[in-house]
Amino acid sequence: MSYLRFLYRKSVSHLQTQVRSNHAQQLKEEVRRREISKILIANRGEIACRVMRTAKKLGVRTVAVYSDADKNAMHVEMADEAYHIGPAPSTKSYLNATKILEVAKKSKSQAIHPGYGFLSENVEFCEKCASEDVVFIGPPPTAIRDMGIKSTSKAIMSAAGVPIVKGYHGEEQSIEKLTAEAQRIGFPLMIKAVRGGGGKGMRIAMTEADFLPQLESAKRESLKSFGDDNMLLEQYITDPRHVEVQVFADMHGNAVHLFERDCSVQRRHQKIIEEAPAPGLSEETRRAIGEAAVRAAKAVGYVGAGTVEFILHRQTHEFHFMEMNTRLQVEHPITEMITGTDLVEWQLRVAAGEQLPLSQEEIIRRGHAVECRIYAEEPRAGFLPRAGTLHRLRQPEPEEFVRVETGVREGQEVSVHYDPMIAKLVVWGRDRTEALAKTRAKLSEYQVAGLETNVNFLLRLSGAKAFVEGDVHTAFIPQHELELFPKSDSVLSEDRAIQATLGHLLSSQVANTTNDSWKGIAVAPEGWRPNYQLKRTIPLRFDEKDLSVTVENTSKHNTYRVQVNDGEWYEVEASLQHTEKGLRLNTLIGDKKSNVGLLTYDQQVHVYDENGQTVVELPRPKFQAASGADAAASANSASSPTPGILERILVNKGDKVVKGQPLFVVIAMKMEYVVRSPRDGVVANLAPFKLGDAVGKGTQVVMLEGDS
Repeated sequence: MSYLRFLYRKSVSHLQTQVRSNHAQQLKEEVRRREISKILIANRGEIACRVMRTAKKLGVRTVAVYSDADKNAMHVEMADEAYHIGPAPSTKSYLNATKILEVAKKSKSQAIHPGYGFLSENVEFCEKCASEDVVFIGPPPTAIRDMGIKSTSKAIMSAAGVPIVKGYHGEEQSIEKLTAEAQRIGFPLMIKAVRGGGGKGMRIAMTEADFLPQLESAKRESLKSFGDDNMLLEQYITDPRHVEVQVFADMHGNAVHLFERDCSVQRRHQKIIEEAPAPGLSEETRRAIGEAAVRAAKAVGYVGAGTVEFILHRQTHEFHFMEMNTRLQVEHPITEMITGTDLVEWQLRVAAGEQLPLSQEEIIRRGHAVECRIYAEEPRAGFLPRAGTLHRLRQPEPEEFVRVETGVREGQEVSVHYDPMIAKLVVWGRDRTEALAKTRAKLSEYQVAGLETNVNFLLRLSGAKAFVEGDVHTAFIPQHELELFPKSDSVLSEDRAIQATLGHLLSSQVANTTNDSWKGIAVAPEGWRPNYQLKRTIPLRFDEKDLSVTVENTSKHNTYRVQVNDGEWYEVEASLQHTEKGLRLNTLIGDKKSNVGLLTYDQQVHVYDENGQTVVELPRPKFQAASGADAAASANSASSPTPGILERILVNKGDKVVKGQPLFVVIAMKMEYVVRSPRDGVVANLAPFKLGDAVGKGTQVVMLEGDS
């Protein structure tokens, strides 16, 4: 078929009838049949690519939209048509509902798939689609509105018999009222934006003294993200599990769940690794939480794909409604893996007016699936996101039970304006043990240069003892910090130092190299060795520590004498191997034989093995600043911790400041970073930036004078 037959709602305001009883809403709509041959995806990156793959499978043409930053993006190349919609900032492009609808009309797209994020839960956009006679592939605006306002959603869920957490969800928002309610609920306390999502506008006040500063911070971020600074307050359940249920409903009154996912392990209140089903739950609990999620969907007259999120007590497995995401979730592939479904296809068919493809009894759970989110970020620096070019990107090859969902390619940029996700690695196994083993094996195949990633962290996390045992919860990362961030990571082993040095020397002397050190490499002739210098000492730097490795040729084929610093001399065999997956280095150090991935890039040597990636720095050109100068500058100025957009400057020239005082705010990849003064002093000068300007990592914004 060259098209899908869609059912289109003529007029939401005229034909939609709502019947509410105890806050339970049933949606009835009159529809007419319509043929649609083209859909517009109002999103970017991996989700846009994901939707396009299913649309093409069903014979539906696809239309992409793109900003200045995404001109050469993967989703633009995949689409049948693509239209420019504005500058890089999402507020001027992907959030420009008017422009996107103009493109839909211009391209003769009869439907819009919003993906997730951006306009996917925007009530006004959904209503505009209806008014422009364009199908919105998602729930009706009433469901988005009710579930988007957390205070409303809590009231509806409570009336529908879905358990909720003790809290305050009222309309009165004075500081006095919120403070009184906080005291009534007790501490620790969760502060949440009423219209929040993705961890935005969310703070935890552990004590009463924390409450007002955290409230102010949450309000500020919520206003920036959602245009609304209203808050709700909830009892903070210490170390809970975050378990969510995939639900689906059609226009004929049918609603089902496709089992639960565990998304407990998070950083910055955002998910990093998810699995389905949730480990350690009894079948009784699984059934109860699934049934509660279906009641929640029916209570708001839901249509399409949605996720009902619950807080689950770690010990008792008692659960409480947290919120409902009225869209497809980032982690939907693990549900697809354990149920053998295509949820995007379900979305299209439900939007077409078809009944759900399967009844509840027909949905079968098989095996276990894990999803890892591969981010450009620096885990040891509080998971700060990073922007820049992916000079090297090698990922696992997709297989029957391995999916790699991405929206970027090698050589493309991770933009400061958007989420720093590089890819999602999704793995299925017959049971949890097999799925985790496959996950670690596939993570070890990642090779990335140009940006730091969280791959090494995910390798440690997925192999951590408590994680493997299924003892997961939202405080998992801080509670297991020593295991997840071991001190050994800051020490370069002698074996790794030797491998990095020999890899550098051998690869730099290979004949016929190109400008890209990992492309087009020819393996050296048989018996070749670096005779240009019989003995050479290479200075290295790792984790801000200096060391040196001395290499001396021998008369034996591919054999060298090697010394790290002033230590023991080793006789080492080493040779290069060029494979489809890149350059490999074979070494025999003592009685240990190894085969590791190798890459040299930008005065760095990258070594890859089953434990992840090690990056060793080579000598920098002499004209670059010395570390002492860098240290002096950092003591007398405040710099941006990450590439980003200058949002606010909080001081003026001549102001007296104290150590820890906020100086300016940077927005990077949808997150707010408050940069504080490194010491007491006086503001000597401000860099000549305007609000809204882009700043790089390490860019000095505020300079200080006075005694340090």
